Parts: sequence; structure tokens; C-alpha cells
Amino acid sequence: MKNKIALVTGGNRGLGRDMALQLARKGLDVIITYYSRKEEAFQVVEDIQQMGCNATALQLNVGEFKDFDHFFNQLVRELKENFVSERFDYLINNAGIGLNIPFMETTEEQFDLLLNVQYKGVFFFTQKAVNLIKDGGGIVNISSRLAQASMPGYAAYAAMKGAVETLTRYLAKELSPRGIKVNAVAPGPIATDFAGGVIRDNVQYNAKVKELTALGRVGEPEDIGGVVAFLCSEDARWITAQRIEVSGGMSL
Repeated sequence: MKNKIALVTGGNRGLGRDMALQLARKGLDVIITYYSRKEEAFQVVEDIQQMGCNATALQLNVGEFKDFDHFFNQLVRELKENFVSERFDYLINNAGIGLNIPFMETTEEQFDLLLNVQYKGVFFFTQKAVNLIKDGGGIVNISSRLAQASMPGYAAYAAMKGAVETLTRYLAKELSPRGIKVNAVAPGPIATDFAGGVIRDNVQYNAKVKELTALGRVGEPEDIGGVVAFLCSEDARWITAQRIEVSGGMSL
């Protein structure tokens, strides 16, 4: 029986990298996208192939909507030539950026950058991807703990993630006739290079996160990938329209 196929945007580093590896550990073939770090992307592809699963990497800027048609033309070719398939099973909307900027200092340019990458890109990329997702498949949107909480400097970023969570519920309803499950995973603070590595590298910030978290530590990428992989499995076949927070019990 052929492996199911997952597409992970931003799968070359951080959370996306671990999602891709965890999906492969569950026996899924994986297509990842990368924006600029090609070497990292192809290392992930090699790691997945060493697990016995098929993998490939395609370049994508989720904030450049005019490039989407070109990307999906490439994707269709890759599916046919390397995966012997016309469609894939799961879409993980992970690619993103983080900007920590006080509300009163946020410029229109910064706002539009976040809007295009974190929400508008997700909306229209998913719109184009849906025709290639198999009936009975799934979509996982990566949100954030910040969409349901508040921390100074993330007003614009968190607002976009809140919009993604609302979109998740609408997609779950509108795609339900095809049996496509749509859920959001909302990580708490994770020690990666995201947003300049502030959570990983800032000692005071790191200590504050530990203090606020019931399980007493900052999250790691490995804490998130397994949850995404679970949602892309038959064990999660009766879960849709849900926001699953993965934060270690932050601010309880």
C-alpha cells in the first residue's frame, strides 16, 4: 500500500523540520517547502529518505501570492514523477515569521508583512491546495498560544494567528462534505531561532516562560511535531475544528 503524503510549509528548520521528521516516522512521505535555506531543506529530505520514506523540497514564499500558480505547477509535477500520485493527503500550514514590536511602534509595512505571510498567505495558499488534497485528508494550521493570551510586543502577530484559528473552524465546516479534517495547533513559547531566537537565547525571557509554565520549562520543537503527526493519522479521524494548545500548561 502506498504511503500517504504530507506537505509541510517551512519544513526546513525549527518546528517545521521536526513536523516533517515526525510525519516520516509515522510512515508518511513528505514534501517540504523552504524560503531561502536550501541546504537545510535538502538535509531534511535526506534524513527522511534514510527513514525509508520518500521526500522532496520545493521553494516557496508564502507571502508572494503571484508565485503560487508556479509553485502548484511544480507540485503537480513532483507528485506525478516522484510520488506516483495526483494528490496528497495532508497540508500543514507552518511557514511564518515573527516580529516582536510594541503596538504603538508597529508600522503599516510591518503589519502588512505579517498579514501577508501569517494570514493572507495561509488563506489563499490553502484555497489553491484544496483541489489537490484527497478526500478524507486533513489540514493542520499552526497558530500560537498568543492568539488566546497576551504578551507585549505581539499585537499584530497574535491578531493574525487569531484569524487563522477562526479560518480553521470555517474550513472544517466548508470542507466537511469531502471528509477533510481541519485543526489548529497552538504552540506555547518554543526554543528555536524564530523571532530572532528570543525565547531560546534571552535568559530573562526564558526564565519568565519557565515561571509561567506548569511543566516548568520552555518548549522544544520535538514537543510540537508529534502532535501534528498525530493529527495526520487515522487515530485522529474524529477530530476536526479544534484548537489544540501545546504549551506545557502556560499561565494556568
